[in-house]
Amino acid sequence: MIDKDSPAAPSAAAGIYRIALGVEYKGSRYRGFQRQRAGVPSIQESLEKALAKVAGGAPVALSCAGRTDAMVHASGQVVHFDTPVVRTMHSWVMGANMNLPGDISVTWAQEMPKHFDARFSAMARRYRYVIYNDSIRPAHLAEEVTWNHRPLDIERMREAARCLVGTHDFNAFRASQCQAKSPIKTVHHLQVIEQGRFIVLDVRANAFLHHMVRNIAGVLMTIGAGERPVEWAQQVLEARSRHEGGVTAHPYGLYLVRVEYPEEFQLPERYLGPHFLSGLVDVAG
Repeated sequence: MIDKDSPAAPSAAAGIYRIALGVEYKGSRYRGFQRQRAGVPSIQESLEKALAKVAGGAPVALSCAGRTDAMVHASGQVVHFDTPVVRTMHSWVMGANMNLPGDISVTWAQEMPKHFDARFSAMARRYRYVIYNDSIRPAHLAEEVTWNHRPLDIERMREAARCLVGTHDFNAFRASQCQAKSPIKTVHHLQVIEQGRFIVLDVRANAFLHHMVRNIAGVLMTIGAGERPVEWAQQVLEARSRHEGGVTAHPYGLYLVRVEYPEEFQLPERYLGPHFLSGLVDVAG
């Protein structure tokens, strides 16, 4: 329940509660987060149906921090919805999980003030792209990592990644169907981390273009394999044309791991995912 002195009290007094949820999911069998046409599975539809059951049949309409693409995963997605239905936060979490398929989980729930918006209040988003680098394809995590059979030179990848940090025109790194109004984005960090046979691209930015992380991954893997010089990353960036950007990497290894909000909202924070890398040191801070 909401304390009368909390920031959420005004909306609660009006009989409408704004609830934020943390969500994680394996995206392999879904056509992305956003609700699709009838018969096409999506994360949003599964969540809304589960939450509606917790709400006693009252409809639930979700807004999310970022719409992940088909087969892309999340360990730190944030959504919100408005409801007149009173439930404890524990009930929203446990009730939703009882009605969700096994590849989607609600990790926390928190009552929020009316001016909180999962999408528009976000200051930054963070993704991890997980590459399994070995000559033999993995039998485990086959749809949760991207397998690259070529030996990758991590130092070349790190050197190439440096030119992408900062505020740039990332037109060469976005999909042709991208609907963003501007290709100008600020990448706060782009780390290339080695963990056993995993290579993790950890990237944080104010916002991302459609396929931006997968296109960055494609360029860095091409350079790491020695098929292009390190300078090619800078050349692609300066070309500002998708035709110069190389191959779009597979979606399997991509995870939305964190969404950052102003301190006033004080949302819960779990470990940086995915879960099988939860012990990885956060070199980016």
